Amino acid sequence: MNNKPNVIWVLTDQMRASAMGFMGDANVRTPNLDNMAREGVAFVNAVAGTPWCCPFRGALLTGLYPHQNGVTQTPKALDPATATITAPFRTAGYHTAYVGKWHLDGSNSVTHYIPPERRGGFDYFMGYENNNNQNESYVFGNDCERPTRLDGYETDALTNIFIKHLQQHTSQDSYQPFFAVLSVQPPHDPYVPPLYTGEGKIYYHNPADIKLRPNVPPGRWSDEARMDLAGYYSMIENIDTNVGKLRMALKQMNIDRETYIIFMSDHGDCLNSHGQWSKSSPWEEAIRIPFIVCRVGTNYHMQSGIRDAVINHIDIAPTTLGLCGITPPQNMVGFDYSPLCIQKNQPEYHELQGAIPDSAYLQQIPRKYHAHTANKAWRAVVTRDGYKYVCYPHQDVMLFNLNDDPYEMANLCHDSTSQVIKEKLHSLLQKYIVDTGDTFDLPDITLNRGKNNN
Repeated sequence: MNNKPNVIWVLTDQMRASAMGFMGDANVRTPNLDNMAREGVAFVNAVAGTPWCCPFRGALLTGLYPHQNGVTQTPKALDPATATITAPFRTAGYHTAYVGKWHLDGSNSVTHYIPPERRGGFDYFMGYENNNNQNESYVFGNDCERPTRLDGYETDALTNIFIKHLQQHTSQDSYQPFFAVLSVQPPHDPYVPPLYTGEGKIYYHNPADIKLRPNVPPGRWSDEARMDLAGYYSMIENIDTNVGKLRMALKQMNIDRETYIIFMSDHGDCLNSHGQWSKSSPWEEAIRIPFIVCRVGTNYHMQSGIRDAVINHIDIAPTTLGLCGITPPQNMVGFDYSPLCIQKNQPEYHELQGAIPDSAYLQQIPRKYHAHTANKAWRAVVTRDGYKYVCYPHQDVMLFNLNDDPYEMANLCHDSTSQVIKEKLHSLLQKYIVDTGDTFDLPDITLNRGKNNN
């Protein structure tokens, strides 16, 4: 056993926070994720500060906002000179590994080759830039620099590669502790679950049986949503199966008691809620992500329970380092939430450095022209006490009290009775823009308090 803990990120693509059993979604069965949430800590208010693939991934690896690290849109490359989370891990004597979807080398091409010097400083890499075909995926890296077709469905095959590498690494008499990432494309569209070959588990949902969120409009939106969600939930159940497979493999390697798993996604998916599709919009379905921290083999080291902190993409790297007792680099701007996860009698535990943030900052930096999403740049804040405020350039757009209105059916933005809270959130949003070095033209929200016209 190492005297330093290992840590694994399991990163999915486009999985919204609500789509798990313990979160109350009756459509989906996620026993392994539910158990992780029971045994560890579930951050139920986690957000993707930029709900778009590349910007989230850049913030995830650097602990910097997208406008600070340069990865402001998809596709966009991360400058290889920019320090990532691998640097402090390697300084601390860790082996680092990355398996799966990368999407930080500036391309959307299936055939794009990522040279070794542009792989974020990871010691071991087997992955690809981008691909949206779960049944025909190719990877390259340390094991073979030529694109090699995965044997089977993407999530299954990448999990097998990941486990095999950990088995090889930990078979050494005195292996280095490791930080490893398993990054899979599902449940990103197309919403195609594994092919059924007559063997193994069947992942299937009847679209007619899907229970929709109340903010999905009727008619063609509902019909399309049920069809897509049937595949989406099947893909998530396959992810859950592979999480269980990974946890069992760690136990068989006898490293489960010294290994954290952090389960998350890069953003959510509207799936026709509010008549919108996919990501990049400020709706809850797009910005809220799963975020579960679990010490795999035992709970003596971990706290457990639900946390209401609005952990953001910039907070994940410092929190991960904190779990291992490593001080985050000063250039990382996020908050280290690891003291909310580690029991106080453990050697990695340290006191919170400052008060827990009461809000998180969200961005869509360039205008995005994709169909059925918000086709404007926007900035937003979400608060721990349940409010969300969103602005387009020169325009206030959304204000929701999520405690009373979790499905965002009643927009209070232009209701004069909400002016006081709007002014408070507006000031908070302005402060984030200034403090982070962002640029954005907020509207003038001054309320004309003169006599009402009859």
